[in-house]
Amino acid sequence: MIRRAGHWPLLLCLAALLGGCGSSGVATGDTTNGVVGSGLQGLVLRPQKPEPPLALRNYTGAQVNLRAFRGQAVLVTFVYTHCPDVCPLIVSNLAAAQRQLGPRAHEVHIVAVTVDPKNDTSTAVRKFLAERGAAGRMDYLIGSRRELLPVWNTWGVAVNVNKYEDTEAHSALLFGITPAGKIAVVYSSNFTPAQIVHDVPLLERS
Repeated sequence: MIRRAGHWPLLLCLAALLGGCGSSGVATGDTTNGVVGSGLQGLVLRPQKPEPPLALRNYTGAQVNLRAFRGQAVLVTFVYTHCPDVCPLIVSNLAAAQRQLGPRAHEVHIVAVTVDPKNDTSTAVRKFLAERGAAGRMDYLIGSRRELLPVWNTWGVAVNVNKYEDTEAHSALLFGITPAGKIAVVYSSNFTPAQIVHDVPLLERS
């Protein structure tokens, strides 16, 4: 289990409440599922929380800083390419949502962050995205474990490595971020493309 700091208390509660890849649990927090009047279809945060720092290189080698997307809605998730269950579904559904958005796809920027620095190489990520129709549709961020640990900590992402099965148990959430850099809504891993298509314009106005 990774020691957490910074923004972790709220995000950890969300991870426990919504579950993850190979995990489950129950917790309470300052959240409401589908707040009346918000229109958002995930778990709505009241008040909204500032996005934690996030600056890494993507699988092409380009440096990506979340702050660069201020003025635009952003979706952030944590996945890995060898995931046997929810990660492929998360990435496939995000790609499907972008296709359904059509000419409005530019209204949201999608960022995926690895929880498996050992195996998520540039080649592995490129293949993973291509197989799920997500190539060119998101920034998939990679790096060394030393680079990623501070990111996992500040985002409250719990990562447990099963060295016998070469798998990871981790928080599998999707964070919806406003153009002002505030986390407004969090989705569990079973979100649908239709929910994202519905919520993107609302995130832009939040």
